[in-house]
Amino acid sequence: MNWKLVVVGGLVFFIVTWIVGFVTGPLLHDGVLKPIYQAHAEFWRPELNEDPPDMAALMPRWIVSGLIGAFLTALVYGWVRAALRGPAWKKGLHYGVALWLLNLVWYLGWSGVFRLPDVLWMWWALEALLYFLLGGIALGWVAAKVAPEGTGHGGAATAA
Repeated sequence: MNWKLVVVGGLVFFIVTWIVGFVTGPLLHDGVLKPIYQAHAEFWRPELNEDPPDMAALMPRWIVSGLIGAFLTALVYGWVRAALRGPAWKKGLHYGVALWLLNLVWYLGWSGVFRLPDVLWMWWALEALLYFLLGGIALGWVAAKVAPEGTGHGGAATAA
């Protein structure tokens, strides 16, 4: 395992997806989906049902869970990047597509469990596509800078 890839790559992935969230949050969640969220208030945390929503109360949870997810995302990238082809950014893009497809599988499964409108799952999937494509490109690029393949654990196979 290459800790530089996990830590630096994870931080970059987190930052890029956080920036995307600053764009999609107001447009998608406070805009397009707001009436749907309000109609299904029983599904959301109480802090989100306050008027105005208490985002600050949830921020620590979102940051911690986002960082853990980003570090795990970078860890797995270190395991699979040798199987991907092309320059670093393209490997990251392909990884992002793979993550999104796996995410889509979970959305399809959860949509059969939770009685939420299909339009929510569709918009969440489209937003996730942005997260994974842009985050993946950034992760691939930075991983090549801080932990080039073949330089240690988590990269390409090294000589024994």
